[in-house]
Amino acid sequence: MPVTTHAAEPRRPPFDAEAARRLREALGMTPAHVAYGIRAAFGIPATAATVVSWELAETSPTEAELSALAGALWCAPADLIGVPCTLREYRFARGMAVADLALRTGMDAAAYRELEEGGAWHGSDRQATALADALSLPLPALLRFTGRQERLAELLHSAVTARWQPYVRPVGRLVPLPRERLQEVLQHLHDEYQSTMVASLNWGGGGSATSSGKAGRAFLDGILDHFWARAGDAGEG
Repeated sequence: MPVTTHAAEPRRPPFDAEAARRLREALGMTPAHVAYGIRAAFGIPATAATVVSWELAETSPTEAELSALAGALWCAPADLIGVPCTLREYRFARGMAVADLALRTGMDAAAYRELEEGGAWHGSDRQATALADALSLPLPALLRFTGRQERLAELLHSAVTARWQPYVRPVGRLVPLPRERLQEVLQHLHDEYQSTMVASLNWGGGGSATSSGKAGRAFLDGILDHFWARAGDAGEG
């Protein structure tokens, strides 16, 4: 029997439908005007109904359609994208080709593409800094994409469950914040964890070591969120 193959679903970046509508209205354009611009300048089939569907968030454009929409609205693709989640989405938002980004970061294009597809990070600290600069990556996203998020979580676990002071320097190697700021954050997290453990025991109210353990595990499971919120970098993509 013949084997049926299915085309891969086109990539659809996170789309900010409200931003698309606002930009169109600011230009005094109708959905039909936008659709015509997409067809005429980019050769992509689009109708007024297509544009309305995007603006109502009933459907979302593919990468090619979003690029054409940005052109028709005289804006950058980043203006039409919600919060990026993947490395590819950050690159797309900046309108950069793989080859251009690889050149800026000093990485091999094939190695970068592998990273974008979920491969392991093998670059240097200098290349990580260049990647963050080129894509305007928030620090939490940079650590996630370069595989250092797990190491940070391990250090934070140890800092809150034991003494936090010895972990200021190793955490600082991963998170380039002022030493005084890191000390403040780690001490706060340590105190918060210890208070959670004590409060959950609540011996006078019939608490138990089991409930304490559950509260402690819940805090540790969210340790990265606690850290970034306290450090002022909670807005990751």
